[in-house]
Amino acid sequence: MGRRFAGVALWPFIVIKKDYLRHDRIFLNHERIHLRQQLELGVLFFYIWYVIEFFLKWLRFKNAHIAYQNISFEKEAYQNENDLHYLTKRSFWKFLVYL
Repeated sequence: MGRRFAGVALWPFIVIKKDYLRHDRIFLNHERIHLRQQLELGVLFFYIWYVIEFFLKWLRFKNAHIAYQNISFEKEAYQNENDLHYLTKRSFWKFLVYL
């Protein structure tokens, strides 16, 4: 949780805690990756999957921060947030690679 909930993607919006983040291209790209994930799965199913995966990882690692870092959606977003063209070449349900 490097950004400590600096923002959240909630289809079709990105809710941002600090105004300066509107201009942070990497932060916005990270959140746009989540929007794509939500579009593919549907928002409700995305969040159900997210919570279940977090809970399972938390049980495994016994640490909330490590569990968060290992959620497939977060792994995909963090590993590709610096590639501002990632979404143009991303394949469907790519987050599955990060399970």
